[in-house]
Amino acid sequence: MKRREQPSTGTGKPTKKPRTSTKAKGKQKQDSQSVAWPEYFQDIAKVFKALNTVLAFVSSRKHLATTFPVIRSSVEGLLKRPLDLAKVAEIKALLPDLIKFAYIPRDELRIHAETVSQQQRGGRRSPDFSIPSSSQLPGMEEEEHVLILEFAENSRGKKEKSGTGLSLPPAMTPAQTKKLIEHRDERFTRAVDELLAATPVGEDPVILLQAAANDHIPVNPKSNCPRAALPHEKLTIPSPEERPSIDQVIQEIRDQEWYKGQIVDRRTFDAREARLGSLDKPLSETIQQALGDTRKISSLYLHQVAAINAIAKKRHVIVSTSTASGKSVIYQVPLLKLLEEDPSATAIFVYPTKALAQDQRTALEQLLWSCPGLRRIKVTTYDGDTPQERRAEIRESASVIFTNFDSIHASILPHEELWRPFLGNLKLMAVDELHYYTDLFGSHVAQIIRRFRRVCSAIGNRDTVFVSCSATIANPAHHMKRLFGIEEVAEVTEDGAPSGIKDYIVWDPPFVDNQAPRLGRAGSISEATGLMRFLMKRGIRVILFCKIRKACELAMKTLRADLSAEGRLDVLAKVMPYRGGYSQEDRRRIEHEAFSGHLLGIVATNALELGVDIGVLDAVIMLGFPYGIANFRQQAGRAGRRTRDSLAVLVTDNLAIDQHYVQHPDDLFTKPMSDLVVDLDSKVILEAHLQCAAHEMPLCKDDDVYFGPLLGELCDAKLSRDKDGWYHPHPKFLPYPAKYISIRGAEDDKYTLVDVTKDVAKILEEIEFSRALFEVYEGGVFMHQGLTFIVKEVSHDTKMAKLVRADVNWITSPRDFTDVDAKQTWRIRAIPDSPHLTYFGRVDVVTLVYGFYKIRNRRILDVVDVDTPPWERQATGFWLDVPKPILALMRSKGLRPAEAIHSACHAWMNQFALAAELRTECKAAEKEYKVSESMRKRPARLIFYDAGGKSGASAQGFDHASEILRKAHDAVEQCPCAEGCANCIHSATCREENKVSSKLGALLVLRGFLDLEINAESIPERVDEETGFDTIVEADYVRAVDGVEVER
Repeated sequence: MKRREQPSTGTGKPTKKPRTSTKAKGKQKQDSQSVAWPEYFQDIAKVFKALNTVLAFVSSRKHLATTFPVIRSSVEGLLKRPLDLAKVAEIKALLPDLIKFAYIPRDELRIHAETVSQQQRGGRRSPDFSIPSSSQLPGMEEEEHVLILEFAENSRGKKEKSGTGLSLPPAMTPAQTKKLIEHRDERFTRAVDELLAATPVGEDPVILLQAAANDHIPVNPKSNCPRAALPHEKLTIPSPEERPSIDQVIQEIRDQEWYKGQIVDRRTFDAREARLGSLDKPLSETIQQALGDTRKISSLYLHQVAAINAIAKKRHVIVSTSTASGKSVIYQVPLLKLLEEDPSATAIFVYPTKALAQDQRTALEQLLWSCPGLRRIKVTTYDGDTPQERRAEIRESASVIFTNFDSIHASILPHEELWRPFLGNLKLMAVDELHYYTDLFGSHVAQIIRRFRRVCSAIGNRDTVFVSCSATIANPAHHMKRLFGIEEVAEVTEDGAPSGIKDYIVWDPPFVDNQAPRLGRAGSISEATGLMRFLMKRGIRVILFCKIRKACELAMKTLRADLSAEGRLDVLAKVMPYRGGYSQEDRRRIEHEAFSGHLLGIVATNALELGVDIGVLDAVIMLGFPYGIANFRQQAGRAGRRTRDSLAVLVTDNLAIDQHYVQHPDDLFTKPMSDLVVDLDSKVILEAHLQCAAHEMPLCKDDDVYFGPLLGELCDAKLSRDKDGWYHPHPKFLPYPAKYISIRGAEDDKYTLVDVTKDVAKILEEIEFSRALFEVYEGGVFMHQGLTFIVKEVSHDTKMAKLVRADVNWITSPRDFTDVDAKQTWRIRAIPDSPHLTYFGRVDVVTLVYGFYKIRNRRILDVVDVDTPPWERQATGFWLDVPKPILALMRSKGLRPAEAIHSACHAWMNQFALAAELRTECKAAEKEYKVSESMRKRPARLIFYDAGGKSGASAQGFDHASEILRKAHDAVEQCPCAEGCANCIHSATCREENKVSSKLGALLVLRGFLDLEINAESIPERVDEETGFDTIVEADYVRAVDGVEVER
């Protein structure tokens, strides 16, 4: 069953008002007060006009955060009487979206934080936008929170800074200030008219307003006297058993004052009954008792039975079913059976993350302890955190180890002679979350598994059964066969687990003010966190998924501020962030809180997208479309991990890729998932693992049964051959070839972030240099667990940054650019049926962060220059130079070459299976639409390079460039969209948010490469409304090494 909900007409496009003469305007304002106002409202109008005048004056002077004591004194000077806080709350009730009236930490008013470099250089201080005030509210000390009053609307004194989505601070003329005051007065008049018109006969609008104002009286977070609950409000959090149903909650959302038709699509899927099966051979009474005692399992689902039966027949198995369908039972039960039959049997369980391994290890230990005969079985974790002194004991005494492929690659296989007793008895190897192993990492894992199978076979064990579990993916058996290198796999996809009613919602942030759409839409973070607060207060346990770490921290910071302002510290105490980069101590603490069910909310990156049992979740909120359909469905599946009703919400960003799903929500449910990619033909990856395999045991040509037909060629060319014909590692990789391979891509140097706020310094976290470059610069704001720190000093020599804790309500965004330049040509290949060529060779990539913006509410408070070293690296890549006639044609038609090139790059990558391992030079709107001409001109070239060091993806792209060009051309030409979408030229991973794009331009570039006919007369001339200059120049010839010939 599906229910669809369309957006309300209130969020549609506004109609343009007819112009009126200047003389008519005054009369129009008088007539606008169509309902006779009671005296009480006339008095409120006087208060509003005084507030409006004072706040407009302050805004025109760039005072962007305003304390209530200062505003109060100015307003009282105009009114000639005291200003009652309740009156302000009533105005807030009339205009809830346009007025901010809340407590914030006093430190958040400042935006200046002096760095060590500024102190040494005597550099300029960035301006302090707080208003100095000696007045304090009763009971408020200097270090406490302060009450601010300001208009939330983004009054635009200057034009938005092109392409950034940010606006410059207002610097309004007197005429602009007057117009702003008039506009706000009109909004207030309409709000009062609407209230009076909507008041039922016999009721007093004054009493209604005063009752509504109680909701808007600010709560001091440090106050010992929290606001009393309103008649419709509960300040206690319902228990999980007493929480309302999801349908009731959605209906309650629709009834809220702040609801403006954000739900643009809703689908409800009916509950599914459990389907049970019977094992061919019943379990022993001991195992049945253990399952009942530890998991409350008395019967098995259809898919569990099918898998356990197949494993009993020594068949390799993959199970691909929904999240929380009991997949772990599929390999835990066979393990118990094996150990009952043979106490010397061993097993390896492989998980992609340490948190998931810890979770599953605990579950298995409980099962074993419930089986009296198996209590002596030793289960342990063996990974990078395992102390060296414990490793020998684990090898000798453990029956089951929980590990990951990093440890198998770098620790177990290089020392296989020490592991032979364990591997000789290995009966079961289970690999959980198989969908995780794809692209570059999956391609490395495929070779590691082949090395593992070869070692086991060499020591006489050919009986190991391989079991894998995965979320729902396309072609699961095919993926397992390619990953494991095995021929026969039993595929189990029929899901027998029950599920509760599930609601899916697409939530599109509304206009800040429908009457003034120029103010833009509400931010996705404020919408997502607002919805999360609403759900948590009703006992709904929520996880908020964020695509990047910074969004995770911003969301947590917003939750801290808003829940504190509401006085709901009880809810705040049950919310935690979780992302990569935290220290092991912090991760374990958060995981413990989550596992034990103490949390109501988790703000996470996709580190928790996998199947970690973080307790029962009722709702998932996704902050922005999570890169791919498979990610969307995996994250949505985290809610409703039992049979209760659940909710999944996609809160869209204002990005082209997100808006595609606002317009086409069916794609979220009907669009097929792409096959997972494992590259077995990459000579770069294969050679690296052949060096490792030869170190473990010498190779021979017969090992092509494991490593495929390329083995002979690579062994002859890259390895050392002895007189007996055996192959050994090349000496340059000795003594341990495994340490030369990073299976998760190139590893950056780590920067250590140290909190020096107190006398005793404390390490916050370590981050990769590639991230530190964009997040750690002097004067910048770094966020950790929702708390803000100012970067005081960065030492690139010691790779250490010193940070100081500071509550600020601004963030920083780097000003940077990346140049990707072809430097040397190694290969040249002709494009079939075309005079044009594709080039392959060395690519130099240079990234420079030259400054940053200080930002509050999407407004630039300050522009700061910084002096940081450039990040220079060499990579392998390929490129295609845009034909000169195509360049000239685009210019003659008013098309921007930068838009066309950027879109053509994404169109090509959208059709390439290994695109996740490639990068291109994304075009930034800030540069392309700059009002002054940029001196940084770029060649008319599509260029791609390996993202993770020597992944080999660019070589594959070069070899298949022509056929991918044809696919990209057909996808763009046949796509029915007008300006471009996720199916043709937009990329979910575009660092510049696809703002610089042209579907027509991309099509011309692709047709040009393929030498297809172009009818110039049929191309309309474009009238470009954007500012900016042409930033593209003709591509120069890139010198080739001697002896390069064109491949045809």
